Amino acid sequence: QVQIVESGGGLVQPGGSLRLSCAASGSPFRIYAMGWYRQAPGQERELVALITRDERRNYADSVMGRFTIGRDNTISAVYLQMNSLKPEDTAVYVCQRRDFGGNEYWGQGTQVTVSS
Repeated sequence: QVQIVESGGGLVQPGGSLRLSCAASGSPFRIYAMGWYRQAPGQERELVALITRDERRNYADSVMGRFTIGRDNTISAVYLQMNSLKPEDTAVYVCQRRDFGGNEYWGQGTQVTVSS
């Protein structure tokens, strides 16, 4: 069974930075991409950033230039570096593993709160 473990959320002031980490268990050879999504209260879950096995990256327009997704040596361990955080970035951030063939696995999520 694939497990997704996230870490690194917390409270930060506007303009500050946080780094989220995510590790997925199971065979890394089945992984097509890893991504970070977020969901704020009363809003739909949205894609924040995605990195594929061949290191193509996609970002939401709202985080372009502020957030960076990368991998820690392996596709099954990724991070999200978040800089210049804004109050509107407040949400639960959830890591997703997406396999070849379409299977998806989700973490429990980590809270990010941007507030003074």
